[in-house]
Amino acid sequence: MYDYFNGKLVFKAPTHVILEVGGIGYHIHISLTTYSQIKDQENCKLFVSFQVREDSQTLFGFSSEGERHLFNHLISVSGIGPNTGRMMLSSATPEEIQSAIVNGQVAMIQKIKGIGPKTAQRVILELQDKLKKQGDDALLPLPIAKQSVPEEALSALVMLGFAKNQVEKVLASIVQTNESLTVEQIIKLALKKL
Repeated sequence: MYDYFNGKLVFKAPTHVILEVGGIGYHIHISLTTYSQIKDQENCKLFVSFQVREDSQTLFGFSSEGERHLFNHLISVSGIGPNTGRMMLSSATPEEIQSAIVNGQVAMIQKIKGIGPKTAQRVILELQDKLKKQGDDALLPLPIAKQSVPEEALSALVMLGFAKNQVEKVLASIVQTNESLTVEQIIKLALKKL
């Protein structure tokens, strides 16, 4: 529903902030990782995840799209709610968590408060392939600079669920034969070969 809020930080604490946007103060829960990024700022942009439960509607904010992306993956795992996901992102950096999941380091995930051995194994089992498919740059923010046509096609195909290394090989062969294709044309040709 919401992608991000950009406004004035009226109140900051390690667990939540109040962000004023257009005269409205939003109470947004944050991780320690996000707090360390925004603690010295007066104005900030937070990427949000809006969580609706039977008895509550809660906003969780993140300083980067990558952290929000990982949070959404984590809470998709059975037994991990938004507060546990936030606890995980407060206990380790998003990069450390992603690395532990991809490399199957159950002990590292199990060290996080509230995560037992079975939950740690479930996180790895359910997310390992997803995060491997997205590659090492799954947590990197989207580039502000304009992407080249092949890069745009690569991003789109990876978002559709194809493995990055597989897509790169197919795109390389397509771009070699014809450099003047549009993004749409490249994607259509790639979909036929994937």
